[in-house]
Amino acid sequence: MSGRVVIVTGASRGIGASTARLAAQAGYSVCINYVRNRDAAEAVAADVRKAGTRALVVQADVSEEEGVRRLFTECDRELGRLTALVNNAGILEHHMRLEDMDAARLQRVMNVNIVGSFLCAREAVRRMSTRRGGSGGSIVNISSVAARIGAPEEYIDYAASKGAIDTMTLGLSKEVATEGIRVNAVRPGPIHTDIHASGGEPNRIERIKSAIPMKRGGDADEVAHAILWLLSDEASYTTGALLDVAGGR
Repeated sequence: MSGRVVIVTGASRGIGASTARLAAQAGYSVCINYVRNRDAAEAVAADVRKAGTRALVVQADVSEEEGVRRLFTECDRELGRLTALVNNAGILEHHMRLEDMDAARLQRVMNVNIVGSFLCAREAVRRMSTRRGGSGGSIVNISSVAARIGAPEEYIDYAASKGAIDTMTLGLSKEVATEGIRVNAVRPGPIHTDIHASGGEPNRIERIKSAIPMKRGGDADEVAHAILWLLSDEASYTTGALLDVAGGR
């Protein structure tokens, strides 16, 4: 069995779940992180094991430093040396103009989407960096085309948080380029997952699909294939890339 080990944060649903399943098919042992829905995470783990590889389910809120430390420590103990991280965990809140947002909302979004991604990347670098005795690896951050569109009248706080992920991707890729670590980001467009319900509009894609050049929303597996390519040796000369998977949007 391959010694490749990946942590996928927010892997109980949507893009994270699809990525975990596809990673298993590619031979990775998969650490499946979730916050609330253990049953959904265990269902993903069952699919990973059916693919013939190992699965570990770890509950942790990535916005909390102690939770992030525990997530990575449990992965170390149960699956072995980390070789890949998919920074997928993220939240958005109900559609709202900036003038109506309060500090509590902003802190929730930024703590999960930015602080959580930074903390997970930190722990991954500490394990992967050849400067620290690691054997290298790959990090893929999940951003959003909202980072360049701005999401006006909907959730510019979410868009801004993803802009920070783009910047972190670019900066970190340069920091660790000589340490055996590649860092890239995938920026999905409108994808058929239940995150839209979190924004108060489960049928959002139907409303906006006429503005998408391909006239349809994407599927989580279409994003997962892009993530797995960036993790793979086929992308060995790719770092600091922001790959849009957005139907041309």
